[in-house]
Amino acid sequence: MGVYVPVFATAGVGGMSGYAAVFLVLVAVWCLAGRYFATRPVIAKALARWCHILLPLVLIAVGLLILIEAAPPA
Repeated sequence: MGVYVPVFATAGVGGMSGYAAVFLVLVAVWCLAGRYFATRPVIAKALARWCHILLPLVLIAVGLLILIEAAPPA
């Protein structure tokens, strides 16, 4: 969060429009990729069976990665 506030404060209207456009395009890409993978029978079956275990593990891993990367050097 500490990085985004100064970037957005100094971006101006053109920069903010660019950030918003890129964000929306990438959200659409993620949604299309999710729909593509979820409609494949083999993947959909695996997700239905293991998603309740995989999702928390993935979110914990992402959180740990963020904490490790953000830690100041010793």
